[in-house]
Amino acid sequence: MTEPREAGTPFSGRTAWAQGLSTPLREFLRTETGSAMILLAATLAALVWANAGPSSYEAVWRTVLSIRLDGLDVSQDLRQWVNNGLMTFFFFVVGLEARREFDMGELRDRRRLVLPLVAGVGGMAVPVAIYLTVNAGSPSAHGWGAAMSTDTAFALGMLALFGARFPARLRTYLLTVTVVDDLVALGVITIFYSERVVPSALLAAAGIFAVILLVRAAGVRRGLPYALLGAAAWVALLKSGVEPIVIGLAMGLLTYASPAARGDLARATDLFRLFREQPTPELARSASVGLASTISPNERLQQLYHPWVSYLVVPLFALSNAGVTISGEFLARALTSPITLGILLAYVVGKPVGVIGASWLVTRLSRGRVRPPVGWASVAAGGTIAGIGFTVSLLIATLAFDGPQLEEAKLGILTAALCAPLMTWAVYRVTALLPKRLRIRALLGTAESIVDLAASVDPDRDHVRGPRDAPVTVVEYGDFECPYCGQAEQVVRELLADLGDVRYVWRHLPLHDVHPYAQLAAEAAEAAAEQGAFWEMHDLLLDHQDELRVRDLIGYAGELGLDVERFRDSLRGHAGAARVAEDIDSADLSGVSGTPTFFVNGRRHHGAYDVATLSAAVRAARARAALRT
Repeated sequence: MTEPREAGTPFSGRTAWAQGLSTPLREFLRTETGSAMILLAATLAALVWANAGPSSYEAVWRTVLSIRLDGLDVSQDLRQWVNNGLMTFFFFVVGLEARREFDMGELRDRRRLVLPLVAGVGGMAVPVAIYLTVNAGSPSAHGWGAAMSTDTAFALGMLALFGARFPARLRTYLLTVTVVDDLVALGVITIFYSERVVPSALLAAAGIFAVILLVRAAGVRRGLPYALLGAAAWVALLKSGVEPIVIGLAMGLLTYASPAARGDLARATDLFRLFREQPTPELARSASVGLASTISPNERLQQLYHPWVSYLVVPLFALSNAGVTISGEFLARALTSPITLGILLAYVVGKPVGVIGASWLVTRLSRGRVRPPVGWASVAAGGTIAGIGFTVSLLIATLAFDGPQLEEAKLGILTAALCAPLMTWAVYRVTALLPKRLRIRALLGTAESIVDLAASVDPDRDHVRGPRDAPVTVVEYGDFECPYCGQAEQVVRELLADLGDVRYVWRHLPLHDVHPYAQLAAEAAEAAAEQGAFWEMHDLLLDHQDELRVRDLIGYAGELGLDVERFRDSLRGHAGAARVAEDIDSADLSGVSGTPTFFVNGRRHHGAYDVATLSAAVRAARARAALRT
C-alpha cells in the first residue's frame, strides 16, 4: 500500500497509512503562514469598505440575527455572532495546539514549560504596564487588555515573509509563547471584560462542563455528544454574562494528542484487507472507523477545524472589526490620543522588551540550565514580531471601548501590526552584518535539543556508514520493501557524497503487515552482516525491492561472494530476528510508526527528505554541534 509521488514534488511520502501522522506542528505552521495573506486581504477590505461606505459597513454588521428554540432565545447582531460565536472555534484550535504541545511538542519536557510561560507573561505584563502609564488617571485605562495579546496567525505569517532566514525552531518557540499569551488573554476576557454575571446561568454552564468531563472519563470518542454539550455550555455562558468563547479553549485543552501506535496501524491494515476481500458497507464502515481511530482526537480535530478557522473565521473577524473610517480630523485626534499611543507603544516597545527580558531573566536565574531553543537574535526577532496584536486585541477592544475610543484603539492596533514586521526585518539585517560564527550563534543559540531518538547510536552495535566521529549522525528507520525507502536511499547516497562529515545509520523497521517480505529481507541483511557485508546486501536489497523472496536473497549472497550455505542456515534459523526485533523496539520507544523516518543528531526530522531539505537539516545540526565545541 503506497501512494505515488507526483513529478517535481519533494520526497515526503511514507507507507500510505503512516503518511502525515507525525507532522502536526509543521502543518499548523504552514496553515498559519498561508492564512496571513488572507487575513491581510480581509483587513484591507474592511478598511476600504468602512471608508467607501461607512453607513453600509455598520448597517451590515449590526444586523440582528435571532435563534429561537422552544422558548430559548439567542439574539445578537452579526458582529457579535462572529466575535463570541465563530471565535469560539478560534480558541478551540488554540486549546488543541496548547494540548498538542504539552503532550507531543516542545513542552512535553516539563522543564521547558517555564521559559515560554514566563516569556509569554512578560510579553504581556510589560505592554500592559506601558499602556497604563500612558493612560494613567484616564477612564481609558480600563482598556489595558487590548494592549497585550499577540496574533499567532499574523505573527507566524509575517515572520515567514520578513524573517525567512531565521531558524525554524524560532517559529516553534514563538508558537509556544503565543499559546501562553492566548490562554492568559482569554482569562483576562473572562474575568475583566465579561458583563454582569448571572449566577444561575453560570452554575448551569459549570454543570454542563462537569457532564463533559464525565463523558470524557467514560471513554466516549464520538464527536456528536461533545458538540451538543459544548453548544449547550456556550449558550449557558452567553446567558451568564461570561464571554462564551472560554468553552472553546476548555474543550480544546481536554482533547489529548498522541502519536499513532504501530499496533493500531496494523489493526487498521487488517480491517482494510477484510474490506478489500469483501467490499461490503459494513466492512467499509469498520475500516473507516479503524483508520480514524489510529489518529489521536487532537490531530483529527486540528485537521478538520484549523483550516476553517485560519481561512474563514479569523478573516471574517477582521472584516467585521477592522473597519476604521479615516479622515484628517480623526488622524489628528487619534495620533495624540493616549489610547492609540498606549497601544502602539505597548506593542512596538513593550512586546520586544517583555519577551526578550523575560527570556533573559529565566536564563540568568537558572544559570543557563533553562534557555531559549534559539539564539538571542532570534529571540529578539520573536519579540518584535509578537508586536502584531490583531485578532484578540481587536476582540478585547470591542469589549472595552465603543464609539470614537474604539476607532482610536483600532488605529493603534493596525499601526503596530504594520511596524512589527519592519522591526523584525531590521533585526535580521543587523544580524546579517555579524561575522559568520557569531551570526550562527546569534541565530541558533547553544541550547540542547530535545532528543527524540530513544536508543542512542552505538557504533559497536549499529550499522554505520561514514566517519565514526562525524559531528552529525543521521539515523533512518527503514523497510527494504518500502518504495519510499528506495527513493530515500538515492537521497542518502547524494547526501553522504556531498557532505563528508556525516555518519549514517540504518535501523530495521519491517512493516510486515503491508510488506510481506520485509522481515525476511531484514534478516538477510543481518545474515550478510555476519560475514562483514551488511552494506553491500543493504544496497542490493534496496535496488531490487520487488525481488525479495528466499531464492532472490540467496542469489544476492552468491553475487556478493558470501558463504551461501552459512547464509542459508542463518536465514533458515532466523539468526538475525533478535537483532531486527531490537531495532523495532527502539522504533516503538521513539514513536516511529512508518518508513522512512529520519533522526538528525537525535532530533526527529519532519517533512520532506529530498537532498535540499535533508542537507539543510544536516547543516543546521552541524552548526549547532560546532557551537558547543
